[in-house]
Amino acid sequence: MTDTLELAIALINRRSLTPDDAGCQALMCQRLARIGFSIETLRYGDVDNVWARRGSAAPLFAFAGHTDVVPTGPREQWSSDPFVAEVRDGYLYGRGAADMKGSLAAMVTATERFVATHPKHRGSIAFLITSDEEGPSINGTRKVVEHLEARGDKIDWCLVGEPSSLQVVGDVIKNGRRGSLNGLLTVHGVQGHIAYPQLSDNPVHRAAPALAELVSETWDHGNAFFPPTSFQISNIQAGTGADNVIPGALTVMFNFRFSSELTAEQLKSRTEAMLARHGLNYTLDWRLSGNPFLTRPGELVAAVTAAISEESGVTADLSTSGGTSDGRFIAPTGAQVVEVGPVNATIHKIDECVHASDLDRLSRIYQQTLTRLLG
Repeated sequence: MTDTLELAIALINRRSLTPDDAGCQALMCQRLARIGFSIETLRYGDVDNVWARRGSAAPLFAFAGHTDVVPTGPREQWSSDPFVAEVRDGYLYGRGAADMKGSLAAMVTATERFVATHPKHRGSIAFLITSDEEGPSINGTRKVVEHLEARGDKIDWCLVGEPSSLQVVGDVIKNGRRGSLNGLLTVHGVQGHIAYPQLSDNPVHRAAPALAELVSETWDHGNAFFPPTSFQISNIQAGTGADNVIPGALTVMFNFRFSSELTAEQLKSRTEAMLARHGLNYTLDWRLSGNPFLTRPGELVAAVTAAISEESGVTADLSTSGGTSDGRFIAPTGAQVVEVGPVNATIHKIDECVHASDLDRLSRIYQQTLTRLLG
């Protein structure tokens, strides 16, 4: 039972369903305070956040992560209590084992060892921890970054502990993410009896050609760092449930995952132009979850890549695939941002787990990164 595994177990045992931190941050801060970190608690709404920093000089390296977890799903389908961590056959089971309490434990123990060997390290180390990553992401990292920017605290390098790996710890480094733009489209018609369509206006029929065009559109071709922009309909609903009523409205929820070839405003404009060409009577509400960001090869990518090569024996691939992360709030400040974490095969699933030895390997990767940048 290593220090990293013990801490991961202690964190998993705290039932921190988003946005409840359930004492996870306090547990981490107790250990960080013992090695010289100043602790700043920042609560916005119902969200607990922490900014912990050791040192005051530049450059500033920050670990970023979240203590909140998603709901467990049907408890009876789990092999063991999701909030009572259990090690079986070399795997650590529990909600958050991979996403991302294992990473948080690895960050803390890596920093403890680094400070022990480099008590007078150059620059500063910080932890930006939230309990709002799995929720709306309004009162978490976004607000903390605004607070830091307002007083002039600038992060140079940021390592986010999201589970990035596919098969071996460190085989993938996320050095960026696509943008995410959500739309809620309501197409208005006229409800009526299905036997008298001339007295009604069916919004499903009206919208179908426009939706087909949106689905088949080539929005861009991507670039060297990002795949092509994708458009996906996630929900579509119309009707009263009766089989003899023409619906009065159709609602469609959709999402763009977009590359750096396009802006959110360009996507909005092109979408609205398509809808207008089809003569629809509609309303459309937009919600931007985040713009695309990219960290090109530089000091941070080089340090993390070398650390992974030394500890895992693999050459990491750089990738911008997958969903969004809190890196989208940190990168716009000018910070170099990467995501490195455990294997992501079971995240958000029943019986979420991570190989116990992977957490120790991850901790050593984090320590090596600190050594290369601040040692």
